[in-house]
Amino acid sequence: MDYHIKDIELAAEGKRRIEWADSQMPVLQLIRQEFKAALPLKDMRLAACLHVTSETANLMRTLKAGGAEVWLCASNPLSTQDEVAASLVADYGIPSFAIKGEDNETYYSHIEAILDVEPQMTMDDGADLVSTLHAHRSELLKSIIGGTEETTTGVIRLRSMAKSGVLKYPIIAVNDAMTKHFFDNRYGTGQSTVDGILRATNYLLAGSNFVVAGYGWCGRGLAGRASGMGARVIVTEIDPLKALEAVMDGYQVMPMIEAAAIGDVFVTVTGDLNVIREEHFAVMKSGAIVANSGHFNAEIDIPALQAMAVSRREIRPLMEQYVMEDGRKINLLAEGRLVNLSTAEGHPASVMDMSFANQALAAAYMVSNGNKLEPGVYIVPEKIDRRIAELKLAAMGIKIDTLTEEQVAYLAAWEMGT
Repeated sequence: MDYHIKDIELAAEGKRRIEWADSQMPVLQLIRQEFKAALPLKDMRLAACLHVTSETANLMRTLKAGGAEVWLCASNPLSTQDEVAASLVADYGIPSFAIKGEDNETYYSHIEAILDVEPQMTMDDGADLVSTLHAHRSELLKSIIGGTEETTTGVIRLRSMAKSGVLKYPIIAVNDAMTKHFFDNRYGTGQSTVDGILRATNYLLAGSNFVVAGYGWCGRGLAGRASGMGARVIVTEIDPLKALEAVMDGYQVMPMIEAAAIGDVFVTVTGDLNVIREEHFAVMKSGAIVANSGHFNAEIDIPALQAMAVSRREIRPLMEQYVMEDGRKINLLAEGRLVNLSTAEGHPASVMDMSFANQALAAAYMVSNGNKLEPGVYIVPEKIDRRIAELKLAAMGIKIDTLTEEQVAYLAAWEMGT
């Protein structure tokens, strides 16, 4: 088996982590059992570019149980758990190409390696796999029936490709499933981002000015978790509706140039370019902490920060301190990459249970329906979304009401009024 990982001897530790995560992923366990019996992905070559974590490992196990031949590479140079990659190879026979801290050249060589198997389906986290495929390996497109994408950033890229007419096969936007962005983005990103900041800095959030750039589902979750720990949350936005929502939720809202002068901790979660840039660094307080929890490190203008600094040093692991000409110190976490996966462990397994259930069922759906779909970006079928919610509630021991026949008739009628 071809693979490229840090150290196969880490497999025993990785297996323990995978098993612990699996114990908190009951929905995915059930789907794995169904897949093992029905083999909906039989003989399907599937290339996956995802964060290589213990939760992802259980998704890979599920896809393999469904009959797929699976190859995995990392979707971010700093998010790989090396022991998990080792266990995937040694214990589960899944070719993996991922090393925490890999350089850019290695990162893209790993993407090329899983494309070499001539996949019939792609599973992406940020759309680097799809964009590389279209830009450099277009001869492989003819064999691909469809794919899935899990992130807001990736869906934005794919919709841009579709709008430009360059996307050559159908892709399901798993990110947009209700059971994904309502929970993964809000509760998962919210908790894991705070976890990553605290592990990297050991900083007291209570009493601090905590600036959240972007009030989408990730921003909502992050603002809630930071506020819950006693921080004064400031939100920056470009969307008037989201800005108004943030105000009504009790947060201060202002332009980034104003927030930059008073913030203690800054986190970007927008999916856009250069959200924090030179004019913001120029007015930040000494000791400011800057991090990103969006998929790419482009949200922070790191070249500008480097050009402004007279010196820099790693003051803690994955915490780089930049000294400005006037003596101010600005601390950048995890090279501006996903702080929740670079300095912490990413989302809790119980949240990823729903996200990866969407991935697995969307893959099975694509096998059955991909040849009927035109190239484009599609939402997760509502039937899949509702089933995952029902399974999750059942796993939590929670029951809900059902409509009576009278209520069904009432909701379908127009004659009854006041």
